[in-house]
Amino acid sequence: MTTVTPARRAAYAVVRRVFEQDAYADRALHGEAHGLNARDRALAMQLAYGTVQRKLTLDHYVEQLASRSAAELDPQTLAALRLGLYQLAFLDGIAAHAAVGESVELAKGGRSGGHKLVNAVLRRATRGELPALPSDDTPAGAAVAHSYPVWLVELWWERFGPDETRALLRAGNAPGELALRVNTLRATPAAVVAALAPATAARPAGDELPEGLVVGGAFDAHADPLWLQGAITAQSRGSMLVARALDPQPGERVLDLCAAPGGKTTHLAALMGDEGEIVAVERHAGRARALQRTCERMGATCVVVRTADAARLQADAPFDRVLADPPCSGLGTLQGHPDLRWRMSPEAIERLARAQSAILQAARAALRPGGRLVYSTCTLSPRENEQQVAAPGLALESERLVLPHRDRTDGFYIARLACR
Repeated sequence: MTTVTPARRAAYAVVRRVFEQDAYADRALHGEAHGLNARDRALAMQLAYGTVQRKLTLDHYVEQLASRSAAELDPQTLAALRLGLYQLAFLDGIAAHAAVGESVELAKGGRSGGHKLVNAVLRRATRGELPALPSDDTPAGAAVAHSYPVWLVELWWERFGPDETRALLRAGNAPGELALRVNTLRATPAAVVAALAPATAARPAGDELPEGLVVGGAFDAHADPLWLQGAITAQSRGSMLVARALDPQPGERVLDLCAAPGGKTTHLAALMGDEGEIVAVERHAGRARALQRTCERMGATCVVVRTADAARLQADAPFDRVLADPPCSGLGTLQGHPDLRWRMSPEAIERLARAQSAILQAARAALRPGGRLVYSTCTLSPRENEQQVAAPGLALESERLVLPHRDRTDGFYIARLACR
């Protein structure tokens, strides 16, 4: 009897929870990988996230090798097939016998004969019988070859063209960067670099983001004493650019709409030297409490957290600067959220766009004449980006599109606006 390693067992559980229980991959991993050592946890994450990302490509392999569709298989067999095929098709350094044997063991207990099908299919794959993938010169072919829903490929194909879309698709399947923002209310970038272990290989993010660091090695930010001290937070370079675009000044009154979890809020406070006032609005009470704790940990005493609906906010006085960072489809963050591509839909984007429009109008109403408004999302959807800032009453001063394949960070849209 083959023994299943803890990493593969955890990854298998995550895959099943994502596709059978609609669980979020990161939350499922947090639960299933609890208690694993760092090496096993990293492998479990790689296996689970990769299998979820590559679902459409893996199901193409299943259909060709098993002569039946994924929908015809019981969930236990399908999850074991996907996990095994992912290892054989996409990972180097994985022993084929381990990928096959442990996947077969995981499939036992499903419908009669399911583990036998897993064994047969995976052994065919080890003999070099993986079928060819469609060419990615059409949206339909690219969807299967890179494992994305067709509607999303078509959206980007129209917006960015074939070449840039293919680059975006490849980037969304690659490991994302780990970036840290040094909280200058607590520490300096030089002091943080000196305090980090050499294995993290931390380097400055560049002149545009002097408070940013990019980590090249393994690092668990939330377990590090620097995080507990409020000296660092994990934040992508794309996200850091948002507060920089708003450019808040010490002593100003700033409104931050949809503020949780607080990365941008505390960045604003640091840029202001904690002088002035930031009203951070968050609709959900639990997230608002977590935001308050984040501000306390990072020494952002100028932040006042308000639990309120950003779309219906009634400002008691005008603000010098307003940040509107509403909920969005998150299509710029697919590297770190492998299940998101399967959750999102055109209908969901339309619902989000309507909410974003209301929040943007509330932001405009709260801004003083001559003030600065920044609208930002972490998505690459024109309906949520360019079409939003074209609303009446707003004048576009500048806009920036951060692209994962070009800028090597999360995708962001950042627009600076003024009231007409």
